Amino acid sequence: MATEIERKFLVAADLWEELSKPVPVHCSQSYLLNEKDRNVRVRVMGEKGFLTVKSKKTSISRKEFEYEIPYQEALDLIQLCDNQPVEKKRYLIDFEVNTWEVDVFLGVNEGLIVAEIELKSEDQVFTKPTWVTEEVSENPRYYNAQLLNNPFSQWK
Repeated sequence: MATEIERKFLVAADLWEELSKPVPVHCSQSYLLNEKDRNVRVRVMGEKGFLTVKSKKTSISRKEFEYEIPYQEALDLIQLCDNQPVEKKRYLIDFEVNTWEVDVFLGVNEGLIVAEIELKSEDQVFTKPTWVTEEVSENPRYYNAQLLNNPFSQWK
């Protein structure tokens, strides 16, 4: 069983724009099952497909099982989902000894930029880059699964 320990932060758009960045990977994802205690996500990252099962989050940890699936099957599964997929560009940014995953959202979530860091333990110490701001790890509003039904463009 795999445990995902992840912290999530907002990104200062002005500082992000000034940063030298690698080429992003386009990500399109939706949910075959999206319930309070678990979800099943299908994702296309570049030219690869993935199926992921996640448990309910407790603090910043949860069970996660991710499997690579054929690209075309991932595209077909996304078409079976009820909602339009969440679209974003993902950047992998190395900072000190960690890699940050920075998602720049597109479409109805445009304007939202979120940085995530995966940790080995909940109390792991790390340094935040200057472009990382407010922590939103425990705010469900920022979960990708929630952005399907309550997109960033509709927030007041």
